[in-house]
Amino acid sequence: MLTNLLPLFSTTLLYAIYYLISAFKFDVDLEPAAVPYDYLLQLCFAYILFSLSKRLWVFCVIHTLIMGILYVGNAVKISFFGGPIMPDDVYALRSLLLILEGWRFFAAAIPLAAIASLLIFNFSMRHWSAYLATSIILLLAMMLVYKPATIVDSIDKHFGNSVWDQRSNYLWHGATLYSLQEGARYFALADVPPDPDAAQEASERLLANVTPKTAESSPVFTPRNVHIVLLESFWDPNGLKKARYKQNPLPNDFRALWKNTDYSHALSPVFGGYTANAEFEVLCGFPVVKDNVKFERQLLNDVPCLPHVLEDQGYRTVVSHPNVPVFWNRVNAYRRMGFKTYWSQQDFELDDMNREFLADSSLYRQVMEKISGSLESKQPILDYIVTYFGHWNYPLSANRPNKISSPSKVEEVTSYANTIYYKSRELMAFIDQLRKRDPESIIVVFGDHLPFLGENFAGYVDSGVLAESRSDFTPDMFKFYVSTPLLIIDGKRGPLKVGSLPLYQVPKLLLNLLNFNERTIMDYVTPPSNLRVRPLPGLHFNLLPDGKIDLCKEPPFAETCHISTKWLQDVIAVSNDLFIGRQFTRPQHPRAEPLRPTQEQASSLQVSDVAPATEK
Repeated sequence: MLTNLLPLFSTTLLYAIYYLISAFKFDVDLEPAAVPYDYLLQLCFAYILFSLSKRLWVFCVIHTLIMGILYVGNAVKISFFGGPIMPDDVYALRSLLLILEGWRFFAAAIPLAAIASLLIFNFSMRHWSAYLATSIILLLAMMLVYKPATIVDSIDKHFGNSVWDQRSNYLWHGATLYSLQEGARYFALADVPPDPDAAQEASERLLANVTPKTAESSPVFTPRNVHIVLLESFWDPNGLKKARYKQNPLPNDFRALWKNTDYSHALSPVFGGYTANAEFEVLCGFPVVKDNVKFERQLLNDVPCLPHVLEDQGYRTVVSHPNVPVFWNRVNAYRRMGFKTYWSQQDFELDDMNREFLADSSLYRQVMEKISGSLESKQPILDYIVTYFGHWNYPLSANRPNKISSPSKVEEVTSYANTIYYKSRELMAFIDQLRKRDPESIIVVFGDHLPFLGENFAGYVDSGVLAESRSDFTPDMFKFYVSTPLLIIDGKRGPLKVGSLPLYQVPKLLLNLLNFNERTIMDYVTPPSNLRVRPLPGLHFNLLPDGKIDLCKEPPFAETCHISTKWLQDVIAVSNDLFIGRQFTRPQHPRAEPLRPTQEQASSLQVSDVAPATEK
C-alpha cells in the first residue's frame, strides 16, 4: 500500500524543490492559481510512469530528471532568452549539443541519455495498471497528432493564451499544462504548403506593392563583388549607460564609419541566439515569424535566394563559418539557397583561438587568402562570412587581455565589452583591407542579435533599456531588443543611410545596388504603405515614416496594424509555397554565361577555392 503512494511523495517533494529553485535561483515564479492543477497533472504523469516501471529506485531517478527538465529547464531558458521551452527546441537540441564544451555538454547530455536508457531498462507490462497507462498514452498521442485542435481549444478556453507572451503563458499554466498545450498547438498550427490558388492570390496582392521598372529608366545590371559579414552578438555596449565603461569598447574609426550611416541599425528576428534565423533573412529576403530555426525544418526546397540569383548571373558563391559544418543544418540550408562552396571548421587553420572560437582576425585573413583567386581573375563573387568569436560566455585568449572595466554586478556586462573591444577592431582592419583591395565592392556588416547580458535581461534592466519580462516591454523596448549596428558600403560611394532596416529587406537592397531588374522572390516582401514591418514570435511592430512605432499584439489593431497583418498573412503563404511547398510562385531567371578563367587561373582555383561543399 505504501509503495503505491510513492508517486505522491516523489511528486510533492520534487515539485517543492524545483519550484524553490525556479523562484529563488532564476526568479521564475508560477502564479499561485496555476500550482494546484499543474501539481495534479504532474501527479497523474507520475502514476502513469510508475505503472510502467519495474524498479522503484529507477522510477524515482527518471521522475527526478523529467521534472528537472520541465521546471528547472524552463526556468533556465526563460532567464536566458525570455521564453520557455517550445516544441521546436527538440529539433535545436542536436545543434545545442554540438556547440557545448566540457562540463556544459555533459550537464545537458547525461540527463537526456539517462532518461532514454532508464525508460527502456525499467519498462514493464506486468500489471493491469500498465495496460491502462499505455492506453492513456496512446489515446493522448493520437489526439495530439490527429485532433490537436480539440486539446488547444479546450485549454485556451478554460486557461487562456497569449499569442505573443509565452513567458506569461508558462507562469499562468505551469510546466505540465503548458507543455501539453504548446505540444498540441505545435501540431495544430504546423505550417502546410498552400494550394495553387491561395499561393497565386497572395503573390498577386504582394506584387501590387512593387513599382514596375521600365527598360528605359533602369540601369544595366553591373556585377560587383558582394561581401556580407555576419558578426556574432555584435552590438554597441555604449547603450548601457549605467555600465560606466572606463574606455569606449568601440574604436573611433568604427564609430566614425557608423556615424556616416546616421547610425543605421539592422532589425533582427532574434535575441541572444538562433543566428540561423538572421542568416535566413539576410540571404533569402523573407521574415522569420515563429520561434523556431528556419534552417532546420522550414527550408526543404532549392530556392532562388540571393546566392542562387547571383550564381545564375555568373557569380562564385562562397560561405565561410569556422564551426562544425552540420550545425543548424547549415550544409543542407546553404546548398538549397545556392551556395556552391562552404568552408567550415575543417577548412580553416585553428591558429588563434578564444577557447573553442576562432578569432575574427584569423578568419578574415584566411578567407581573403581563399578568395584571392577570384579577386585577381575579376570573377564576381558573393563572399558570405559568419563569424564565430563573440559567443556567450565571451572568452578571451591570453593574448587578448581585458581592456574595459565596469562597476556592473552583471559579469557579462564587462566580459562582453572586452570581447567587442577586440571584435570591432579586427573588423575595422578587415574593412580597411577590403576597401583597398576591392574598392568597388558592396560590403554589408551587421550584428545577428543582441548579446546575452545576464539572466532576465539583467544587464539591460540595470540601465533601464529593457524590462525584466517581454510582457512589460514598451514599443521602443521591442525595437531596442532587436536592433544591431548595420553598415552597408556601396563601393567608392561610401556608406549608405538606411535607418532601421529589417534584415529581410537587405537582399532586395543589394540587388538594387547591382541594378538587377528581373523579378525575384525578394519582390514579394516589398512592404506596404512605406511601412517597415518587424515580425517577432506572436506579434510584430511597424516603423512609420515619421519614426513612430505601432506595436501589433492582439486586436483591436491600429489601422497600420490591420494593413501589416494582412500583408504578413500573404507573405507567410508565399513563403510556405517557396520553402516547403511546390513553388507555384517561384520566378524563373535566365542563367548568364559564366566568366571563364584562364587555364592557369582555373588550375589555381581548383585547389584552394572551389572545392564543393560536402556533408560531413
